[in-house]
Amino acid sequence: MKTFSGVIERSTQGNCQLLDITKDVQSLVSESGVKTGQMTAMVVGSTASLSTVEFESGLVNTDIAAALERLAPANDQYEHEAIWHDDNGHSHIRATLVGFLSSTAKSRLAHGNKSCLSTLTPVLDPVKLSPP
Repeated sequence: MKTFSGVIERSTQGNCQLLDITKDVQSLVSESGVKTGQMTAMVVGSTASLSTVEFESGLVNTDIAAALERLAPANDQYEHEAIWHDDNGHSHIRATLVGFLSSTAKSRLAHGNKSCLSTLTPVLDPVKLSPP
């Protein structure tokens, strides 16, 4: 069985900025030479997330951040902040809600060196949920 590993490094401005890394992932799949297999993506960091979503401007520029703000408001008090003397408790909660890896949702088969990721289900880069 052939394996391949690659790294995509991207930065965000923080505060729920979403990045479409679909082309980066497709490039790695092509570079791998794997004709058929499974691709798994993950993000490292306790305030970062990885997800799939239709990369539509209303969703990525407004709706997702608004929904996360309702679920884990930035101005609430979090025990994490009291313990660590910082202000990103909401970021950890938000990252936990979105997730860093899901083998079901993030895994795609590659056929003929072309990732099956469609334009309607792009992979989102680390959703850095706190300021850089």
